[in-house]
Amino acid sequence: MDVNEKIKSTLAGHPIVLYMKGTPQFPMCGFSARTSQALAAAGAEYFSVNVLEDPEIRANLPRYSNWPTFPQLFINGELIGGCDITLELYQSGELQRMVQEAKAAQ
Repeated sequence: MDVNEKIKSTLAGHPIVLYMKGTPQFPMCGFSARTSQALAAAGAEYFSVNVLEDPEIRANLPRYSNWPTFPQLFINGELIGGCDITLELYQSGELQRMVQEAKAAQ
């Protein structure tokens, strides 16, 4: 399976996906830590991909998503954004709504 197919398969298999540096339990950068904390606070159950363990994903996801940095949050296969956007959505209450809609669509 090529890397783009792997990304598509992951996004199709999980309503909420966070591509991050490290894991939610052990984030390896502050941006990834803050993003996973916002998701947890919003009540999200999500699938995470540690891009540090998969250099192919790390190299190709920015081209796939047209987003240059990590973390990258996807909900229902759609790129939401990185840390700043996720935090803004959380603070406005919008992230919680998006998480609830993703749960309901399962």
